[in-house]
Amino acid sequence: MNWYLKVLKQYADFSGRARRKEYWMFALFNVIFIASAMILDNVLGLTIGELPYGVFYFLYSLAILIPGLAVYVRRLHDIGKSGWMILIALIPIVGPIWLLVLTLTDSNHGENQYGPNPKEVTV
Repeated sequence: MNWYLKVLKQYADFSGRARRKEYWMFALFNVIFIASAMILDNVLGLTIGELPYGVFYFLYSLAILIPGLAVYVRRLHDIGKSGWMILIALIPIVGPIWLLVLTLTDSNHGENQYGPNPKEVTV
């Protein structure tokens, strides 16, 4: 949960680096909260037509959009890629698979153009 809160504290920080653990823990809690919002929408009858989501889902998704993009860009920075690489997702099938591979890739050792390696930084 601390990793999720760390991402929220760096709400719109697109600079620096985010290690794999930070990104994937954020993704895990994000899936849990989205599922909870969908369940809440269904239980309260707030769904939109036949769709399984509604008001809570959309509010949560809107609130988490910028932090999610920011942590994704920082994750790409951690492996030495530009944040603009996120646009590769627009290529059907291959783009999202390539981005998945990039998010699973280990950090560049040492410092890169985006800052020091977060694994090696001791506070």
